[in-house]
Amino acid sequence: MEQTTNPDKSDHFPRELNDKAKLCRFLCYGSEGDTYTPGEEFQPRMEKAGALLSLLQEGRGGEVVEEVKRFVGGGHVACLNPCLFGLALCSQCSELQTRQAAFKALKEVCREPSDLFAFIRYKKELMRGMRCGMWGRALRKAVSDWYNQQDAWRLAAAVTKCKQRAGWSHKDLLRLSHAKASKDTIVLINKYVTKGWKEVQVWYADRENPEEVVQLLAYLAAVERVKQRCDEEEVVLLIEVHRLEVEQLLTDHLKSKQVWRALLKDMPLGSVLRIVGKVTADQILEPGSLDMTEFCNRIQDEEVVKNAHIDPFDILLAMENYKRCQSSGGKTRWEPSGPILEAIGSAYHKSLQNMEPTGKRFLVAIDISASPRSLVPGTALSTAVAAAAVAMIISGTEMDTQVLVYSEGDVSPCTITADMSLADVACDLVKSPTGPTDCTLPITWALQEGKAVDVFVVLTSNPLWTFAASPVETLKKHREKRGTFSKLVMCGLTAIGHTIADTEDTGLLNICGFDTGAIKVIRNFAMDLI
Repeated sequence: MEQTTNPDKSDHFPRELNDKAKLCRFLCYGSEGDTYTPGEEFQPRMEKAGALLSLLQEGRGGEVVEEVKRFVGGGHVACLNPCLFGLALCSQCSELQTRQAAFKALKEVCREPSDLFAFIRYKKELMRGMRCGMWGRALRKAVSDWYNQQDAWRLAAAVTKCKQRAGWSHKDLLRLSHAKASKDTIVLINKYVTKGWKEVQVWYADRENPEEVVQLLAYLAAVERVKQRCDEEEVVLLIEVHRLEVEQLLTDHLKSKQVWRALLKDMPLGSVLRIVGKVTADQILEPGSLDMTEFCNRIQDEEVVKNAHIDPFDILLAMENYKRCQSSGGKTRWEPSGPILEAIGSAYHKSLQNMEPTGKRFLVAIDISASPRSLVPGTALSTAVAAAAVAMIISGTEMDTQVLVYSEGDVSPCTITADMSLADVACDLVKSPTGPTDCTLPITWALQEGKAVDVFVVLTSNPLWTFAASPVETLKKHREKRGTFSKLVMCGLTAIGHTIADTEDTGLLNICGFDTGAIKVIRNFAMDLI
């Protein structure tokens, strides 16, 4: 057993829950409180952003904008909308420098057209009831710059796939911003959006056009051509030559297996994982065929996985959904393909390599006192699978991770190895219910075993919690004993709204339910970002 350290008493106390700390929570998951509720739709209300408003009033708007950029750029958000709303608030600030910083950050924060549309929607909602107009010079320039600074090919694909969202369209924004294109290719795209394809054809017909404009015209011609009812061979050719995507095709085209095979060659990995069930159910790829081999190789290609920036939990979720043999509505059914399952499993392990370890000492404790066969609200995952996924991801990325299973009065260490599947881990957790649970047991175990832990992650599906002692007081004892400011994440996988917290202690976090954003929240919490 390790010797007790002589801690520096200053380490016992949490960092101050000041406005900056509250702002970071808000940007991460849309609430200044210590509870993250997965699946809860973000409501853009001023009362939710009290700390942000206080910082603006103190003249610290520049700090707010920098935090927005940091959270978005670092991938630290469970939901992007709070950051977009925060940026919109900064762009309304009375202080000129804050407004300028917010508009300058627009392209960096709004990476996709849908993000820009959401930002404009929030701007409009914030302006409601005000006498002044929304489209001032600063906003017009910021929106115009957003279009001008885009890569022309990426923008051309964006305006033909996502034409409108949140009540706004590209045509609206280009018209209201009085956008003036800075280069020939953007001039072409702006004209295509605002005037239409026929006028573009007339305008460019007899001109001496630069090579990039010629190529872009060919791409837009392909997009327009595929809207017509051309035959299967022509659609496949257009997809292969111009890399057209699903959103640019007619519904009738998507009834063809040949068309799907052409699409799959360049389809983003995230989209591929969402449709593997359809690929199998519709027998788009023949088992053992070269197409199937290439498809599986691409799913698990190290470079493809890295560039996709997909969280391991998303990949595990895709694999679990594929194993269920039917779509969420039950309309589509399939028999899972062994090679596809193997490829997804390989992609998961490679995605773990893309996650930067926090360097913290974790203890993941999984409650087995209630039935782990119950579902996590809003998902098709059982609580056993969700808990197993959390344990696998944390132990797969953090060198110092202890996994426990516990029930009332009993705690047992659990070993997770790199070669174990999600099913292997989940099966170990499926036991008969035994009644209420004491969520302080994992912390007490660490105390008794002399284990120094930076972050306790306690997962339970049991709403009936009993405590031999207060979780907060038990955690404080561990801090005193080990001389470190240990943190506690209480994750009630099904106990929506049931939390354990001490609002004065920034080392406590509640998660009510579970989704892909929860892993990011846990990591942010471990790294002192929230």
